[in-house]
Amino acid sequence: MITLDQVRSFVAVAEELHFGRAAERLQMTQPPLSRQIQKLEKSVGARLLERDNRRVELTGAGRAFLEEAHRLLNLVEGAGDLARRVDAGAAGVVRLGFTAVSAISILGPLLRRLTAQLPDVEVVLSERVTNDQVEGIRRGELDIGLARPPFDTTLLRSRVVLREPFMAVVPAAHPLAAVDHPLSSDDFEGETVIGYNPDQSRYFHELSVRFFANAHPRIDQRVHQVLTAMLLVSADRGVTLAPASAESLHVDGVVFKELAHHGGDTRVDADPDKPVELHAIWSRDAVTPVVRRVLDVVTARA
Repeated sequence: MITLDQVRSFVAVAEELHFGRAAERLQMTQPPLSRQIQKLEKSVGARLLERDNRRVELTGAGRAFLEEAHRLLNLVEGAGDLARRVDAGAAGVVRLGFTAVSAISILGPLLRRLTAQLPDVEVVLSERVTNDQVEGIRRGELDIGLARPPFDTTLLRSRVVLREPFMAVVPAAHPLAAVDHPLSSDDFEGETVIGYNPDQSRYFHELSVRFFANAHPRIDQRVHQVLTAMLLVSADRGVTLAPASAESLHVDGVVFKELAHHGGDTRVDADPDKPVELHAIWSRDAVTPVVRRVLDVVTARA
């Protein structure tokens, strides 16, 4: 059986072409070095070195073996380095869930930061609504999610990574598109509104209900995705509310309008001017070093 010590001994002799210098380089004496070479040649089944009292030369087999020996030692060294980086969280695989709208507002810049700061970490992306992200973390399919509150705090830890305004989205030809002041709920009295599904889009549904609490709009339909709501607005089917980052979708025929501040969330850490929150979520169980390193990058600009 060939050992790494035998391979290292052979490389030293092959590069020095002198047993004395090779032994000194390896910090050993010549007799055990000679025995390592003899054992290696026996295992290989070929003579690798021609040597006498005056010279040491590589045979043809020795030259071929030297090339493979360098490759083998580099592989072993690389494997050790990789193991150390994985142990330190600088390498590995992280499975990241995200919602469609979070992809607009944060995903691109986040991936660029991860590439720059953790180039040896592979990020596997999975687009899922918040409920599916929570289930994915619970089942061990995801490591981190970018999702909307609320969450089961007995299962998950979370941290806000983005806050942004909620805005009205109206057809370009709608009278509200020309209004020069922030829109209040009274401005939507009697308007047809594209709402959000209370189960699949619970967060946006609750924000919308809170804003329209004192108005009497007509809820025409309820959708799961912000983009779907905006496309219906562009088709003149009503108005909707959406996070400010959705404007970058550049849906034709719609106009984004500011909303008037109306109280909103009463939590101490909430921002009433930017009520739409995006959270990083992860398991309360112990996380791997690489997940911890990625979380540091994800939450660094929160």
